[in-house]
Amino acid sequence: MLKGKTAVITGGTQGIGFEIAKTFAANGANIAIVDICPAEKAAPAAQEISAAGVKCCAYQCNVADSAQVAEVCGQILADFGSVDILVNNAGITRDNLILKMSEADFDAVVNVNLKGAFYMIKQFYRPMMKQRSGKIINISSVSGLFGNAGQANYSASKAGIIGLTKTTAKELAARGVQVNAIAPGFIATSMTTAFQENETLKQSIPMKRFGKPEEVAQLALFLASPMSDYITGEVIRIDGGMAM
Repeated sequence: MLKGKTAVITGGTQGIGFEIAKTFAANGANIAIVDICPAEKAAPAAQEISAAGVKCCAYQCNVADSAQVAEVCGQILADFGSVDILVNNAGITRDNLILKMSEADFDAVVNVNLKGAFYMIKQFYRPMMKQRSGKIINISSVSGLFGNAGQANYSASKAGIIGLTKTTAKELAARGVQVNAIAPGFIATSMTTAFQENETLKQSIPMKRFGKPEEVAQLALFLASPMSDYITGEVIRIDGGMAM
């Protein structure tokens, strides 16, 4: 489905990002993982992805640092020749009530989750515009749709992702580039470990379970594939019905 394409995935060494990388690779895409962890720690993930018979390279980068992003994206273009798909998945949390939240924690989350996506889009904006094709998939959250107590920074960053998605979609639509967002609910990853045994929380989800990373990856595959060529500027929830 993605044979011959090159996909860049931020935060691609674990969780949802890793599942997206594996799913894309299984469908023929070459993969560039961008992650804050050192290259040697990303090596096992890259090796597993490469087992699908595709090219996979890992790049260490703090997406909140625009200079690092520019350098790494330039290297990716040099190594792969072109980029067809960008998945902005990298994200962090620093949860607290607004009364107790530090300015540093607010800034850290916004810088990684929102500004990091902006920096990545900015680097691949012109190449995708020139090739008149491309897919950009931004990972938002249901927290960006309805807020969540104790997550002012995270919810604000994910709401910002939605605005960034729609604006980028409008700017690039005429150039053949589709830009969409995925808004997951509670997905069973290391980020939600503390909540996974909370039966009250599970019962609040209409489907009565947490989502699986591979389910998010399948949605990302659809948005990265030709099947979504007439879809842009959308925010697609994958939350078991939480935000209905």
